[in-house]
Amino acid sequence: MHVFVTGGTGLIGSAVVAELLGNGHTVLALARSEASAQAVSVAGAEPIRGSLADLDVLRTAAAQADAVIHLAFANDFSSPEAVASAVAEESAALAAVGEVLVGTSRPFVTCSGTPATPGRASTEIDPIPTDGPVGGRGRAVTGVLELASRGVRSSAVRLPRTVHNEGSGGFAGELTGMARRSGVSGYPGDGTQRWPAVHALDAAVLFRLALEKAEAGTAWHAVADEGDQVRDIATVIGKRLGLPVESVPVETYGPLGVIFAADQPSSSAHTREALGWTPRHPSLLKDLENIQPLRP
Repeated sequence: MHVFVTGGTGLIGSAVVAELLGNGHTVLALARSEASAQAVSVAGAEPIRGSLADLDVLRTAAAQADAVIHLAFANDFSSPEAVASAVAEESAALAAVGEVLVGTSRPFVTCSGTPATPGRASTEIDPIPTDGPVGGRGRAVTGVLELASRGVRSSAVRLPRTVHNEGSGGFAGELTGMARRSGVSGYPGDGTQRWPAVHALDAAVLFRLALEKAEAGTAWHAVADEGDQVRDIATVIGKRLGLPVESVPVETYGPLGVIFAADQPSSSAHTREALGWTPRHPSLLKDLENIQPLRP
């Protein structure tokens, strides 16, 4: 298939592009800058200049592709206003692409986060939240899945709180960055809350499998580690950086504080059985050993 990919130069997107190309697909990738366009070309894909805000570019690319994988997001969590703006931009982009694909039976794979379900690991049949700081993303993804009734083979790959590669990425990466800036490897609350995780290269395989095999209107969990305690994550970060490990106020994490403090383990048992997905790359705690120590 000729696949249009948004977010194709990010941590996850670059792995997805490589996975697609390595399995016989061709790729048209959205590129916001000349540097991104060059990276896309070097990877072996065809760049198309534009951003999620360029709806006409998205419509044109989706119309000429056999399938679409959406991964792009502004990733600006600096304030509630920034988060709301990023969510609104993504929602408009998903709606624009979806309308192009109506009645075509083409695959449209989008992404979301795994939900939190009190007292147990969430599963693929649990609904994603449509309220809270990023609830708008949940509503937009739900809209994509509902396109199944309008002739789109839509599906959603739910990503865990940390998608990692070589010690960086996801919420664990946020903890690392904050530790470098503050001099403390912190965690919210008592640190016993659990975050699921997956290696980016394993997540990329699942996106390809969803593209090739997923039935319309289905959701899948890209979860390799069901849930590591955040205190354990912070401990590895502290060890690698040579910093003390301490509990810090939830407010330290701004708009994401509520999410950071939540216990949110997740299962991928159904995904593994139904799509034949088997994670093969290092776990989060092992991968965090790749964090580079602070320079003297």
